[in-house]
Amino acid sequence: MASSTISSSSSSFINQKYAIFPCFTPKGCTRISKNVVSVMTPQQSQRTPSTTGSVKNGMTMTEKILARASEKSQLRPGENVWVNVDVFMTHDVCGPPAFGIFKKEFGENAKVWDREKIVIIPDHYIFTKDERANRNVDILRNYCTEQNIKYFYDIKDLGDFKANPDYKGVCHVALAQEGHCRPGEVLLGTDSHTCTAGAFGQFATGIGNTDAGFVLGTGKLLLKVPPTLRFVMDGEMPDYLLAKDLILQIIGEISVSGATYKSMEFAGSTVESLSMEERMTLCNMVIEAGGKNGVIPADATTYKYLEDKTSLPYEPLYSDEQARFLSEYRFDISKLEPLVAKPHSPDNRALARECKDVKIDRVYIGSCTGGKTEDFVAAAKVFLASGKKVKVPTFLVPATQKVWMDVYSLPVPGSGGKTCSQIFEEAGCDTPASPNCGACLGGPKDTYARMNEAQVCVSTTNRNFPGRMGHKDGQIYLASPYTAAASALTGYVTDPREFLQ
Repeated sequence: MASSTISSSSSSFINQKYAIFPCFTPKGCTRISKNVVSVMTPQQSQRTPSTTGSVKNGMTMTEKILARASEKSQLRPGENVWVNVDVFMTHDVCGPPAFGIFKKEFGENAKVWDREKIVIIPDHYIFTKDERANRNVDILRNYCTEQNIKYFYDIKDLGDFKANPDYKGVCHVALAQEGHCRPGEVLLGTDSHTCTAGAFGQFATGIGNTDAGFVLGTGKLLLKVPPTLRFVMDGEMPDYLLAKDLILQIIGEISVSGATYKSMEFAGSTVESLSMEERMTLCNMVIEAGGKNGVIPADATTYKYLEDKTSLPYEPLYSDEQARFLSEYRFDISKLEPLVAKPHSPDNRALARECKDVKIDRVYIGSCTGGKTEDFVAAAKVFLASGKKVKVPTFLVPATQKVWMDVYSLPVPGSGGKTCSQIFEEAGCDTPASPNCGACLGGPKDTYARMNEAQVCVSTTNRNFPGRMGHKDGQIYLASPYTAAASALTGYVTDPREFLQ
């Protein structure tokens, strides 16, 4: 596991027996291996002894969802069960091979198990002249026509995305905006960040193309029930932090393998105060810790978001009081500082202010992690507060058509009616690009904002492995939209408090 930094000023916080100390690190601190610091051991949940009569174990939210989906009354971690799938999603990268496997195994003329439970969203390699990438979208279209798929968000005019009324953009954000994310359900998708939908209190995880082919034909999948790690976050959220900081803190603590094939359940007053888009950011990156899925209990915020998104009935599920969590971690968020993940791993955590001498070449704001409406509003707030122009190229890629429209229409609070787009233009940013996954995962060489040189980038995306955004020698610092915008204004990795306080 990655080592963590402890300062003398935070020792009292540790002595309160919180499992996680805040990322509060003055200079002159020492590094101590977590393997030898007993106070770092995650708290174990108390277990209520059984009473007379038959014993029924409490279940976590993930266990309950999978139990209902497999028509079982009781499940325990490690059990393998056949799960009925409520929604299946695929996109232009994984759709064609998944369709090929489906036809090979079920027959050329076979029909999918339920054309109304399949969602197909082109989003990864869209705005490119690469013929193979364009061919993938054609394959999606042909398959959806053949199978009469109800939810195919097609794009035909690559020259003007606005000419495509059905086109949405990034699958994980589009799934939520189009009402496909519902509490208590099972959503599987051929993309590792499908876990984003766990923000709605559903079991959502990524699967491979072979499994996808099987789901297309049967609507079922054999899954192993994961044990659950519980992350309790309390304390008032400082106005210079975003959900991206919270998840970078967690990944920095448990490492990129700390939640391997485990469910990550988020709770606490801080989580309850988050908007749906911020909750999506939190769940989006559980895969960066190796998690099978991330999940947040549905509440009034969830129901309000879904009011105009879906008319289908749904039933939320919640962890029992006697539920058994593998480990429980506790955070006092009020003591957290803005964070970044340095190259080349999402768990290479550091305080943003500790990296103030890192000169950067560019900033990228976009992706399923950091390209939602609230992400752009957050960046605009920093630019507005500074009144300055950016010192490095700053690329903006809205996740979906709806986000793009919000950037051009919604007034930013405290701006006197200015929209994000107006503020971005005044700050000297690039014009917001067509909504798609963009350069988050590199893509063809003509992908907008792709790193075709060995540059240093501050990005609101989710991964910073070598070559992730293009050039194998590029360096990516993962950050919140606040930190990304602040860094654009200085040309160095910058703590957003320089402009927000």
